[in-house]
Amino acid sequence: MDLESLVAIDIHTHAWKSALQPDAGLTESQAAMGRYFRYQPQHATVTEMAEYYRKLKMAFVVFTVDSPKEPRKITNEEIAELAHKNADVAIPFASIDPARGEEGVREARRLIKDFGLKGFKFHPSVQGFYPNDGLAYPLYEVIAEARLPALFHTGQTGVGAGQRAGGGIRLKFSHPMYLDDVAADFPDMPIILAHPSFPWQEEALSVATHKPQVYIDLSGWSPKYFPPILVQYANTLLKDKVMFGSDYPVISPERWLADFETLNIKPEVRPLILKMNAAKLLKL
Repeated sequence: MDLESLVAIDIHTHAWKSALQPDAGLTESQAAMGRYFRYQPQHATVTEMAEYYRKLKMAFVVFTVDSPKEPRKITNEEIAELAHKNADVAIPFASIDPARGEEGVREARRLIKDFGLKGFKFHPSVQGFYPNDGLAYPLYEVIAEARLPALFHTGQTGVGAGQRAGGGIRLKFSHPMYLDDVAADFPDMPIILAHPSFPWQEEALSVATHKPQVYIDLSGWSPKYFPPILVQYANTLLKDKVMFGSDYPVISPERWLADFETLNIKPEVRPLILKMNAAKLLKL
């Protein structure tokens, strides 16, 4: 990967389409997300995503979500294999539901060893667990041993928004304060708090300020809606720990970057958020 040629690193994108099996179209949950974000998400394989990001001169972290609530259309293995074939722009993360227990722990070890995964994605609300629940700790131990980052959804989620009973999704699991426990117990595992953590933004900023290995990605929201306190911290105390993420395909990187241009971010901080902080964290 030629960092000098890249204008940005998108640390938060979703792979929804497999290159190995027929596309069954949007799930009910994905269609609801499109209505929530007022944007119809586009299906793309990892290879197609790589072509898209290559034209934008951006790299991207890509993953799926492993949960019985949202059946996967694409495997961790496929994401890894296609990302490695497009390693000039694509960086593969894996997703394993902590409820899979010891089988999931073995799977994590195998994916790291045999498929070169660069990090792990968790969605506590969709996967239905508190991040500080001991059931997830054996999985964290594997990730921490490999010194890989773990990215956690925090705050309200577009998944289930507008569906009956919110699609059964419980927002409480994604409170960022639960990750304070995880950060204290696993100091060698970098943690990324994904999204502006509505309605718990100040708690997220508190954890990221207090725990050295905790970062924040700015995905899932247009920058024009960022709360002032998030912009303030991104400009100052957390300028080395805040990173660009789009949440593609529900928000396009072009739209995110266009709105970011209008945000009151210091000139010297912009490249840190757009590329350098992620490059350092991912050891690119």
